[in-house]
Amino acid sequence: MQRTMNEALITLDNLSIGYNNQAVLSGISFSIVRDCFTAIVGANGSGKSTLLKTILGLLPPIEGSISTASPSARLVFGYVPQFTHFDSIYLLTVFEVALMGTYGRVRAGAFIPHYERDFTHECLSAVGVDELALRRFAELSGGQKQRVLIARALAARPDIVVLDEPTAGVDRSATHAVMEYLSQLRKERKISVLLVTHDFAAVRQHAGQVVWLYEGDVLIGSAHELLSPERMAGMFEKRID
Repeated sequence: MQRTMNEALITLDNLSIGYNNQAVLSGISFSIVRDCFTAIVGANGSGKSTLLKTILGLLPPIEGSISTASPSARLVFGYVPQFTHFDSIYLLTVFEVALMGTYGRVRAGAFIPHYERDFTHECLSAVGVDELALRRFAELSGGQKQRVLIARALAARPDIVVLDEPTAGVDRSATHAVMEYLSQLRKERKISVLLVTHDFAAVRQHAGQVVWLYEGDVLIGSAHELLSPERMAGMFEKRID
């Protein structure tokens, strides 16, 4: 089947999400299409993590449905956590961390084929850190760690790269570099990016679609529509009132 650029990879239809049958958010309807950059933004406790877990299939929806472009084929996610979650991996090299992305295609305990290792080097090269392949992951800067984790996600050959606040705790220059790499890789590899973040400035610059969780509401639109200075000022003034 030929894939089109505007193909909906995953569609949420009137979704209610939460825990123990208690809804945190309701009435969620939007699609993630191929080769798009979608950002989920909102304050702490607004439901970003709950929505992300539901999209990843880790949490069943309370109501509504989630459908994929090809129900018979598994949608592949490449997951990039906050880099602080990996600080305890002191003994692994950069290459070994990135190679983890191939594990879903390799039988447990089996030797990892040379072509998978070569592809991992390609992914490290794509994000500009292949020269660090033999370095210890724990020795890297925050920005370098994030690039390695993005390479790990790319090594999974994903349909959608999912990033959970990837620039939390990373300085501004490293944040800019990571976001630029994400946008470049999306364009070159025609993959979709789903980003959870607090960084409105980065979202304005890079995201095509924004899902803003705001005081129990789910606002969906373009960054230009939702994150204009005038609209944001009006919403925050309303909250203060």
